[in-house]
Amino acid sequence: MEKILITGAGGFIGSHLAELCVKRGYNVRALVRYNSKNTWGWLEKSEHKQDMEVVAGDVRDCDAIENAMKGRDTVFHLAALIGIPYSYVSPLAYIKTNVEGTYNILHCAARYDMENILITSTSETYGTAQYAPIDENHPMVGQSPYSATKIAADQLALSYYKSFEAPVKVVRPFNTYGPRQSARAIIPTVITQALSGQRELKLGNLSPTRDLTFVKDTASGFLEIAKSDRLFGEITHIGMNDEISIGDLVKKIVQLVNVEIRILKDDQRVRPGKSEVERLRCENSKIMAATDWRPQYNIHSGIEKTVDWFRSNLDIYKQDIYNV
Repeated sequence: MEKILITGAGGFIGSHLAELCVKRGYNVRALVRYNSKNTWGWLEKSEHKQDMEVVAGDVRDCDAIENAMKGRDTVFHLAALIGIPYSYVSPLAYIKTNVEGTYNILHCAARYDMENILITSTSETYGTAQYAPIDENHPMVGQSPYSATKIAADQLALSYYKSFEAPVKVVRPFNTYGPRQSARAIIPTVITQALSGQRELKLGNLSPTRDLTFVKDTASGFLEIAKSDRLFGEITHIGMNDEISIGDLVKKIVQLVNVEIRILKDDQRVRPGKSEVERLRCENSKIMAATDWRPQYNIHSGIEKTVDWFRSNLDIYKQDIYNV
């Protein structure tokens, strides 16, 4: 594994992964979404952008993907639509990006001698935990159009391994947080509202639990899975084997920000009842046994670093607007 392509490299996890791969000495080609301003997302201000090749394209465009893959031996496919609320508004957009986009990756990778094809999944594919911690054999349940498209993409990828011996690995991170995360996610929502001086926080459901991994640990998990020769044709989790309720998470953040707040329920932020994933907790023994991955951050140190970053970058976010 020497020459890497990362799709979605301008995004939250993708930008951290691209920077990590550069630091580790890999030749990185970063695919960012084409736009008229030629902006590179979070890579725009990266201190490592001069050390990678940045190309613009769209995962829905098979020609663009084929061109981006030339000369690469490994692809990390992170480009996706990920916002759950917007998947209720436009399910077709998620099908085209998440399913057809993954097909384009698999189809084009088959034309080249790829050593690794890493497809990014999500713990949302499980729906509410039927048992916990959730291992890789847990049934998959599409409780939102978003999760349904990710299930489809995962199964398509695994079919390429079985049908065409494609060197596919499905990476399934549980909830990731940290610097650069979208304000649609719960942690940036709380931090940006609290830091901006608001004393009434608009939130959705507080009872669901999540297994939270700091983004630098998630990025290192991707790299360790890529390096392993034991995980082809399989799903591998990245997570902490821990869980915290949204309510307790909010309390922890508010304590770190050191403000007093009152929580208001915002119906815009509440999922439909049957679509809410009530519990997620990651069984992570597989990645721990098959790789050298060990998380470097716990929930406290990770939240501290996240708060510090948002404090310095608060002007980037429109904390008074809820973006579906």
